[in-house]
Amino acid sequence: MYPFAALTQRVREMTMRGLDVINLDVGSPDMPPPTQVIEALAHSSSVSDHHGYAGYKGTPEFREAVARYYQRRFGVKVDPEKEVLPLLGSKEGIVNLILGFVDSGDTVLVPDVGYPSYSMGAYLADGDAFFVPTPEHLGYTPNLDAIPADVLERSKILWVNYPNNPTGATVDTAFYARMVEFCARHGILLASDNPYCDVTFEGYRAGSALEAPGALEHAVEFISFSKTYNMAGWRLGAAVGSQSALKTLLNIKSNMDSGHFRAIYDAGIIAMDTVAQDWIDERNRVYQRRRDLILQALPSIGLSAHTPKGSLYIWAKTENGDGVAYAESALVDANVSLAPGEFYGPGGKAYVRFSIATPRN
Repeated sequence: MYPFAALTQRVREMTMRGLDVINLDVGSPDMPPPTQVIEALAHSSSVSDHHGYAGYKGTPEFREAVARYYQRRFGVKVDPEKEVLPLLGSKEGIVNLILGFVDSGDTVLVPDVGYPSYSMGAYLADGDAFFVPTPEHLGYTPNLDAIPADVLERSKILWVNYPNNPTGATVDTAFYARMVEFCARHGILLASDNPYCDVTFEGYRAGSALEAPGALEHAVEFISFSKTYNMAGWRLGAAVGSQSALKTLLNIKSNMDSGHFRAIYDAGIIAMDTVAQDWIDERNRVYQRRRDLILQALPSIGLSAHTPKGSLYIWAKTENGDGVAYAESALVDANVSLAPGEFYGPGGKAYVRFSIATPRN
């Protein structure tokens, strides 16, 4: 079972017993999308012929809007017909990409502190997950020298994710260039999970793996409207990049779903084309204030953390090196739900993760 499913059920049971549980676990944005996005959904859903299937590849207009976003946001030109594929949220795209590339005996290179779907997708495909060390002293970036040669030979995908969930770590464009070169040399697909590229603080501007030379041949990137536009429940995202990889992904998706409701695509177009940077900046300032409040409190509750420049999370280290025990104590003794670091892989044993997507009240 997905680890958060069990935690959510436990919190629900506590709430049903009358306990007031403070949820600092899941990164689900608590603020609404921009008004014009909601209005676009309402308008499109009222059009009588917008209720049929929108197509396995979504609408051309949505793909074109994603291409405009990449040109405007990252300076990357992509073909909306061949290098953009809409998703029912980036999470399904992540797992379906793995299902398309991995068979029994294949390996997926997963950060030893990373989003659980990377490894779970490998297991669902009857493949293996090799946990690449991403130590704190390397800024939570992968130590590629730690991958054995025989593992590289079996590897199909390398996952990266910056701004990072759960650590909040960030990287520069040179990092992506190194990852693309490494993957091209070893015949591996670079999969960049980039949902937090627009959730950043203090002037930091996140980049894209597709900015690296050769990336459009060797990489696929996932973006999410959940985090950029507070549209988590709308389940809208996109995969962008390698034509051959997206063709493989579409082969899987076309057997899994029939595309999204057209009104969701239309609202997504409005989000990409009309939401001003000022709206994003103000939303991020709210997150930053919450981040700073939690960081200020950590020393008094036996935790320490670096100040993240992006994402919705604080990755806090426990004094005794046991994140599971700390999270259990927080839940049982204080009715505060945190995510144990082990949810994110073997490198997370000493940590807990705080979400800043919870309002102050």
